[in-house]
Amino acid sequence: MNVTIKQFKDSEELSRNAAEYIVDQAEKCILDHGFFSLVLSGGSTPRRLYEQLAGDQCRRRISWDKTHIFWGDERCVPPDHFDSNYNMTAQALLSKVPLPERNIHRIKGEIAIPNEAAIQYEAEIGDFFRNHTAAIGDFPAFDLVLLGVGNDGHTASLFPGSDILTEKKRWVATSQAPPEMAVRDRITLTIPVINHASGVIFLVSGESKRDVVQIIIEDPGRNELYPSAMIRADGEIVWFVDFDVY
Repeated sequence: MNVTIKQFKDSEELSRNAAEYIVDQAEKCILDHGFFSLVLSGGSTPRRLYEQLAGDQCRRRISWDKTHIFWGDERCVPPDHFDSNYNMTAQALLSKVPLPERNIHRIKGEIAIPNEAAIQYEAEIGDFFRNHTAAIGDFPAFDLVLLGVGNDGHTASLFPGSDILTEKKRWVATSQAPPEMAVRDRITLTIPVINHASGVIFLVSGESKRDVVQIIIEDPGRNELYPSAMIRADGEIVWFVDFDVY
């Protein structure tokens, strides 16, 4: 596992540099195999990153017609809901770039039965990779997965103590967020899918997350407490943080 830590002075510098990294990866992947598959995260931290990608410095350097957008997780709400990860991304990024509608692969959180939404999303991922690669094996290989880290060490919608943490076969599953969270029903990529990615970015902002990030980086064996520590991608893992890790 190849891990790199990039530290920045504030969230603005963090977002700008993460955007540049994504642009570089997009260029490399499109040159290498003709498309770029990017998995996005929700929450408040990546919004500024998405705005940077939609800005003049980045937008014109990405071949949007060859870029395909996926999500690592979604809340079980309609796509125009305030808590929808898709909705936040649509406002900050998708509505501002020439990305074809067919290249947007969202999780349909509005489906009444969450497991049906998970099954449909897994099928869409499978169709995409079968159409774009010679073979996908047991798991798809996204080019880049963007993740965050919660104060409890969760990532995507993979929460401490969840049965999903031991999932070995499914690509997409349902999950339950802790009771204090506004929307508990979730749909998420599973750990084997994330770990099969060619690259992973952790985007983490705020001193409140410093301690948990230090533990995850220094002691990844503590995965029973911190699902983020279970991310051990086949490719490079890059941490973008705006605080001192050591």
